[in-house]
Amino acid sequence: MTNLVIVESPAKATTIKGYLGPSYRVVASKGHVRDLPKSTLGIDVENHFTPHYINIRGKGDLIKELKKEAKNADKIYLATDPDREGEAISWHLSTALGIPVDNIKRITFNEITKSAVKEAIKAPRGLDMDLVNAQQARRILDRIVGYKLSPFLWKTVQSGLSAGRVQSVATRIIVERENEIRAFQPKEYWTIDALLETEQGKELTVHFHGKAGEKEKMELPDEKAAQVICKAVDGKCFTAVDIRKGTKQKSPAPPFTTSTMQQEASKKLNFQSQRTMRVAQELYEGINLGSDGGVQGLITYMRTDSLRIAAEAQAAAREYIQEKYGEKYCPKEVRTFKSKATAQNAHEAIRPASMTMDPAKVKKHLSRDQYRLYKLIWDRFMASQMANAQLATVAMDVECAGYLFRATGYTVTFEGYMAVYEETLESEKAEKEEKDKNKRLPVVEKGDALENKKILPLQHFTEPPPRYTEASLIKFLEERGIGRPSTYTPIITIINSRGYVTREGKSLVPTPLGEVTTKIMIESFPDIVNYQFTASMEDKLDCIENGKENLESVLTEFYADFAKELEEAQNTVSKEDIQLPVEETDIICELCGSKMIVKKGRYGKFAACPNYPTCKNTKPLNKKEDSSEEKEPEIAPFKCEACGSDMVLRTGRYGAFYACVKYPTCKFTKQKVKELGVNCPSCGSPLVTKYGKNRTIFYSCSKYPECNFSSWDLPTNEKCPNCGEMLYQKKGKNMLICKKDECGYKQELPDEDAKA
Repeated sequence: MTNLVIVESPAKATTIKGYLGPSYRVVASKGHVRDLPKSTLGIDVENHFTPHYINIRGKGDLIKELKKEAKNADKIYLATDPDREGEAISWHLSTALGIPVDNIKRITFNEITKSAVKEAIKAPRGLDMDLVNAQQARRILDRIVGYKLSPFLWKTVQSGLSAGRVQSVATRIIVERENEIRAFQPKEYWTIDALLETEQGKELTVHFHGKAGEKEKMELPDEKAAQVICKAVDGKCFTAVDIRKGTKQKSPAPPFTTSTMQQEASKKLNFQSQRTMRVAQELYEGINLGSDGGVQGLITYMRTDSLRIAAEAQAAAREYIQEKYGEKYCPKEVRTFKSKATAQNAHEAIRPASMTMDPAKVKKHLSRDQYRLYKLIWDRFMASQMANAQLATVAMDVECAGYLFRATGYTVTFEGYMAVYEETLESEKAEKEEKDKNKRLPVVEKGDALENKKILPLQHFTEPPPRYTEASLIKFLEERGIGRPSTYTPIITIINSRGYVTREGKSLVPTPLGEVTTKIMIESFPDIVNYQFTASMEDKLDCIENGKENLESVLTEFYADFAKELEEAQNTVSKEDIQLPVEETDIICELCGSKMIVKKGRYGKFAACPNYPTCKNTKPLNKKEDSSEEKEPEIAPFKCEACGSDMVLRTGRYGAFYACVKYPTCKFTKQKVKELGVNCPSCGSPLVTKYGKNRTIFYSCSKYPECNFSSWDLPTNEKCPNCGEMLYQKKGKNMLICKKDECGYKQELPDEDAKA
């Protein structure tokens, strides 16, 4: 008997192969095999919103191979990811491969370990069409918004723009924060610190609170108000009037969800969300641990908003904690955390797949990024299952000249979970305030006299709200119910790549283009960029997933209002109404003395004289290094053919290449070529990306020089609707073209919101 297991990624296939016997074939679909066409809307709005799916370009040979495997198999297990997207991929596979419904055995696992995979094989189920329909509804909504709104933006702002159901909301959030910062009016305020000395010669700093006997804190709006207090206490002795001692328990943070993992990796490791998710995917799909365990997944599924932990994992964690830290570090009762109402509790929180895989044990098998993220996940999970920290607290009130000053602090009497991990505070300011509030205080008794060493009045100004970082934006999106764990990273990636937002260090800053586009969207499509509306759409998708809503009814309700807004906008807004701000530089044109402006061309941004065409001077813009993320050399998936050492990715005059890490001792190099998933129109072999002079990209047949096909424009394997010839994507533009002279077919491509 032959059993076929189809997963999404080759890495996952490699891991699972090692767990199953010779009667199982494990192959990868490499993601989706079918999708909506790029050249048309692909949705019959008038006919129940029926989607028209086609096989994805470049997947033809793979689908043929999968069909062959499926035909020869007695049982077919579809083992794609345990979420909406994974369920939809399984459904598309079953359709594309012509698998009879009776032969489909859908299996899911939260972690890629031998026991989890074997348990899943024993308990297959059918396809969950509610999950599939929830994914289809999201895909159709995003396609309609992208393909209907983007042409409107081309006509009113500039060509090549895109709009998306969730990306437009994310851009609005960043734009509105920037407007808050601009509108902010700083207000002056003062604080007073007193540096005192105890009878034992220990220093103590206390902070002004207000008048003695009054609970409310007294505000000091200016220097005059501060000087009144300073003069009253200057040179006078302070007296301790109240010492309040107590104990406090501090509980650990819950284990990671996708959102909290991305936030904490940003704060603790300086990772952007895309980097975090890439490394987490590697840890989930499997790492070769050699003699320490073979190939196995190290963490559970990393796209989750649930805080649930399997009982077996909790028991294993408690056993580990007792053995390594001692009985007192283990709480008397198993610690559980409550997930939010919309969480998918079929999943677990992100945790280590096995308590036997201590980070120190597996470190030698992991890259630096993998180790750092794995240790973060391990520490957070372990701390979440440990006992509370015990703190001894002290609050001290001292008086002088009828005024009250205060100091607070604590000492840790029992570390508990803090022996392993502490959550990072939101900002540097919050970190400083926490340290000031909770510093260690010297021993002082009630009635003690404290010598006045120095009075320190300090001027401050209120600060505007900080710009969003990836971490704080993800937190905002999650709190408002906008998007889901699988969409946070693609949303941020899209608004950056489309030029609506740029990065300054860790901060996300809207561009003039982002601000203008947001203004148009708010005026013409208020529902699309409304926070509550977007969150309610997410709730409706959840209801489809749970079988409580119907796909067609949700789409019909949305489209009725959207179509009206679109028609009204097309009739009332024109390009003359839109003024796109010019982005100035500090570069002075040496030909005419004007301040040069930023322009966007075929190869990116450059500085140009604003007096064009009178003055045609241009200059390259120096790209600032993005210091928000550490730059690590990429290790090649193969070894040096000369000496067997690692190969790392380098960039040279003609693009990317791999070089031996032992350079200059070993000078072996290998050009990096990327297969496009598109076949050569001349001979049918795979096409690859290559670099020409000035690092310009072109596409060439992998069989060169036997086949000399090359093209500046990207062949797509899609057919021209006019003549049936291959369509190409025009270089530097979102446009499909037919190169047959007598045809001349062109089709602009709107960008869409992120697919999970």
